[in-house]
Amino acid sequence: MRKIDLCSSSEGTEVILATSSDEKHPPENIIDGNPEAFWTTTGMFPQEFIICFHKHVRIERLVIQSYFVRTLRIEKSTSKEPIDFEPWIERDLVHKEGQLQNEEIMTRDGHATHLRFIIISAFDHFASVHSVSAEGLAVSNLS
Repeated sequence: MRKIDLCSSSEGTEVILATSSDEKHPPENIIDGNPEAFWTTTGMFPQEFIICFHKHVRIERLVIQSYFVRTLRIEKSTSKEPIDFEPWIERDLVHKEGQLQNEEIMTRDGHATHLRFIIISAFDHFASVHSVSAEGLAVSNLS
């Protein structure tokens, strides 16, 4: 079995919820593969978005590209619907002026159908998420 980017919209993955939306920077930009596109928060924290894989996956490595994110929590669910999330990863990110944050996370117990990303705090009033990629394997379809 080959490892793929499970978060790619070309794999059928969707962003099914976001707590803020700007028509110029919608949440779908997180997984569209375009390095120039991004999702932006609209102030106030926490902010969150949920990614749905529409299948059971095993994630081995996550890479999140963002700007101004201070504390990020990632929760996962193995349910058919986006419910019953459990804490998985929490990180404090470093901000370098003028540079994207490139957070690479090797994961354990990465079985999921949905991921919820919660931006708990930021270095500014706004933050942006440019991409999320998840290297791993599709395990089975949702039944």
